[in-house]
Amino acid sequence: MWVAVLASLAAGVCFAVAGVLQQRAASARPDEETLSPRLLGHLVRDRLWLRGIGLALVAYGFQSLALAFGPLSLVQPLIVSELLFAVPLSARLHRMRLGPLEWFGTLAVAGGLAMALASARPHGGRPGTAGLSTWLLVLGATGALVCAALAASRFLSGPWRASAVALAGGVVMGIQSVLLAATVGRFRHGPGAVFSAWQTYALVVASVGGLLLIQSAFQQGPLAASLTVIDATEPVVAVTVGTAVFGETLHTGWPATAFTVAGLALATAGIASLDSSPLIAALHGRGRGAGGST
Repeated sequence: MWVAVLASLAAGVCFAVAGVLQQRAASARPDEETLSPRLLGHLVRDRLWLRGIGLALVAYGFQSLALAFGPLSLVQPLIVSELLFAVPLSARLHRMRLGPLEWFGTLAVAGGLAMALASARPHGGRPGTAGLSTWLLVLGATGALVCAALAASRFLSGPWRASAVALAGGVVMGIQSVLLAATVGRFRHGPGAVFSAWQTYALVVASVGGLLLIQSAFQQGPLAASLTVIDATEPVVAVTVGTAVFGETLHTGWPATAFTVAGLALATAGIASLDSSPLIAALHGRGRGAGGST
């Protein structure tokens, strides 16, 4: 079990540094590239951004190791510790110090997510059991939520705009996790079953779309306004869709449900406090002047 704990924390640190590097590179790009393939086209030539992607791959390796030695209910809450490293590191790089409001927001998001994930503990379910009508309903709801978040972002500015775009990115990445599980589940039937399934190609589209949305969120505002929302949205969407598509079950009743709801409420309060922080808003202005390394 100690291997799972150490590997989860290592993954959290790597995810944190990876996020800081990616956001630092993306924030240097002009606003005209937001939600455009040109943004990714320029970022893939940025050495700083590529280092961030490389560290993210290392983090996934640590996450896989942790899951080999411990349950998801232990690993996932520990990985959200990345916020405790990423937000202070981002502020440190810009020669700024977090105040009580910013520390409360960071701790509230990380602690709230860990509480919600640990108490809900999704389990069971079988990939490939859902019918096409269920998938269409899920994908339709996902598309509507993404469009609503992006539409709202047009009327917002600063950290709030970054959070709205990050919400769209987190939703897509949550769906991507479910599509990945569905695709992996088909490998037991051979390569033909994988490449003949529409979920495989939807996974590719979701992966590219999610990457573009996340980098656009990094570009639009400070890391604290984007990464916190992504980390909060992705598991919530993945768990919710998993229950609908795969028949996964959650721990309910007292006190599990109460802790889950309280954790989500605490995370939401933390995001709101970070988005309303003048210091966090100032971080984006500093980041615009930092630039990446091409």
